[in-house]
Amino acid sequence: MKWNKGAKEGFVVAGGQGQGNALTQLSYPNGIFVDTLGTLYVADSENHRVMRWTQGDKKQGTVIVGGNGVGEGANQFSAPIGLSFDRQGNLYVGDYGNNRVQRFSIE
Repeated sequence: MKWNKGAKEGFVVAGGQGQGNALTQLSYPNGIFVDTLGTLYVADSENHRVMRWTQGDKKQGTVIVGGNGVGEGANQFSAPIGLSFDRQGNLYVGDYGNNRVQRFSIE
């Protein structure tokens, strides 16, 4: 949900279509990051993926990393719970179930 400054109500910017693994759904979102362009990144924990919604793209997101089932592979997670970016644009994802932090170069 997003609440604009001074707003009395918020609105859905990602998910909101019930729990699931479709590109319009999330399952236990557990970390978000919004960049300067308004692009939203979400650690979708129970779907073992990181999703991206661009500004104004309310219908569906894009899987940018993960989404290949639960696992220990280079493009797999076991419940990602947090994310952040560094100044070079690298994405860091806290991978709870695998006890690690992974770094990805995102275009």
